[in-house]
Amino acid sequence: MKSVGILGTGSALPERVLTNQDLEKMVDTSDEWIVSRTGIRERRIADENTASSDLASEAARKAIENAGISPRDIDLIICATVTPDYMFPATACLVQDRLGIEKTGAFDLSAGCSGFLYALSCAVPMIQAGAIRNAVVIGVDLLSSITDYTDRNTCVLFGDGAGAVVIGEVPEGHGFLAFDIGSDGSGSQHLIQNYSGSRGRITPEVVVNKENTIAMNGKEVFKFAVRVMNTATEEVLRKAGLHKEDIDLLIPHQANIRIIDYARERLGLPEEKVVVNVNRYGNMSSASIPIALDEANRAGRLNGGDLLLLVGFGAGLTWGSTLVRW
Repeated sequence: MKSVGILGTGSALPERVLTNQDLEKMVDTSDEWIVSRTGIRERRIADENTASSDLASEAARKAIENAGISPRDIDLIICATVTPDYMFPATACLVQDRLGIEKTGAFDLSAGCSGFLYALSCAVPMIQAGAIRNAVVIGVDLLSSITDYTDRNTCVLFGDGAGAVVIGEVPEGHGFLAFDIGSDGSGSQHLIQNYSGSRGRITPEVVVNKENTIAMNGKEVFKFAVRVMNTATEEVLRKAGLHKEDIDLLIPHQANIRIIDYARERLGLPEEKVVVNVNRYGNMSSASIPIALDEANRAGRLNGGDLLLLVGFGAGLTWGSTLVRW
């Protein structure tokens, strides 16, 4: 089969910065408390006129430009998100229209913070099999739209953003080497938007009580994340026939600096071999890994032949990992 890799990267962020000092004025919290437990100092928040498709389109456009191809060369758009513009149509269809691409396939995918890795695992085999040539894979979430800013346990964690990659055929020996994705639905209640669909229907009372926002059991999610970041890494390395010593750069889901540090230490990596931006953006769900990847790319941190490990976890509960030879 064809070797498939990343041809270009792009990202988009809202202009508004919400700092820990701002949150101190909104809920009973402090900069010291937030930083010591999460590593987050600020996050970006979209205004009420900005939707997921707006940031997703900007990130996708930048990725296409970075790849040096035309929008007409794109055959598929996959948008990983839990905050779509609408339940339907798919946000990916709105991006397709914004980019002026005709007749390309487009659909959304929901796997929480693991969504970007899930979307990659769908698109890569289609290119390998020759069904399509190039795809845009986007991770976008505006978590501020479903966050209760009176809940100190969740409002300090989340931010908004979009990241995108163009994937296509690359020289043999480069590109995606292996994937590992999985889920444990028995933990679904630990990270959930209870009132958002056919099981939990939105009523005026639900809105008034802010029950249609993110609900999280932080302790259980933390324990799950620490465990699965390790197992997902071990499994993807096994599938690729590689070892942790082969990893040149770790690009993890940006949820909590303590989880990232744990993963880094288990891999025996120095700090300079890990991409970290959680301090500036918080947890952006499916957007966190592609934005970190784009920042590393544009900062010149990615060299030809480098082995990149992308790994994350999210609602579901889900997890995903992939190895990419740059």
